[in-house]
Amino acid sequence: MDPKKLEALRAKYAGAGATDVHDPEFRKVVDLLFTGKDRRAKPYEGVSTFLDAPLRADAATKGDFAGIAIPLIGVPMDLGVTHRPGSRLGPRAVRAVERIGPYHEVHRIVPMAECGVADIGDVPFRSRYSLEQSHEDIEAFYHGIAKAGLRPVSVGGDHSMTLPILKALGQKCPVGMIHIDAHCDTSAPYEGTRFHHGGPFRQAVLEGVLDPTRVIQIGIRGNAEYLWEFSYESGMSVIHAEEFHRLGVDATIERMRAVIGSGPTYVSFDVDSLDPAFAPGTGTPEVGGLSSREAMAILRGAAGLDIIGGDVVEVAPQYDATTNTAQAGAQMLFEIVSLVALSLKKGR
Repeated sequence: MDPKKLEALRAKYAGAGATDVHDPEFRKVVDLLFTGKDRRAKPYEGVSTFLDAPLRADAATKGDFAGIAIPLIGVPMDLGVTHRPGSRLGPRAVRAVERIGPYHEVHRIVPMAECGVADIGDVPFRSRYSLEQSHEDIEAFYHGIAKAGLRPVSVGGDHSMTLPILKALGQKCPVGMIHIDAHCDTSAPYEGTRFHHGGPFRQAVLEGVLDPTRVIQIGIRGNAEYLWEFSYESGMSVIHAEEFHRLGVDATIERMRAVIGSGPTYVSFDVDSLDPAFAPGTGTPEVGGLSSREAMAILRGAAGLDIIGGDVVEVAPQYDATTNTAQAGAQMLFEIVSLVALSLKKGR
């Protein structure tokens, strides 16, 4: 080793402590994580929040979103499931996950330090029994978020929750959507209701809040293909899991960016898009899905697009003995938050 280089390293680092960091991006992380010299908050103390973001539980109630650009919101509701229930516990499971972020090593961004990220708690529901009332409550809550000009990122909860969110965010202008899922979720009403988790995006198009020509659905597979006619009829782009594995990540990203274009775009990530080997804790698992690495790569491929918000849905922890699903959900949450932060930094 060059003796001069060794001496320079010794001079700079031999007496350094944990907070002596010189890279400006790394410095942002240190300033976030260390509460005093050489001390980080213990991962098992305090109140768990999404991505360890600051807790602002009364922000929505008071209508005071000062300093918040990206609110993180729990939607603990699974009244719209058609198979196994349990995703009402998803927000709590994802909040319990540690060691996600705060630095994104690919995008070189620290969202919590740069964009005003806060956990503002859960959507308050009037009833634990009524799906229709729950959708009304979600829509009303997100209307307040949209009115404040914020870009929400949410954790559910079953996928039916995305319909009222889109109705709030797309009220003035229909949005595009990157939808990563095992299912297209564009089926018809079932048993007297159109609000179930198998059909939110049909209803969003019919409500005029989702532009189907700017929707791409990635990872689709399983025995429900006959239900997705609306996706094709309306002009959505569908990439089945089998096609994805033939195309590869790069070609899929290229197609995704071509479909989405430059307009406002929502990201909806259903954990059942992942193969059950990676995410067993979900209500409607489908074998043959994406790996966690592939899903992360697809999301990272959306960097620079105008991402106005997103969600992670269908984490059902009671089927998740290893906590792998909650871990994957938390990572995808961080990926979406980072995309929104990049949009804000770009001045979108």
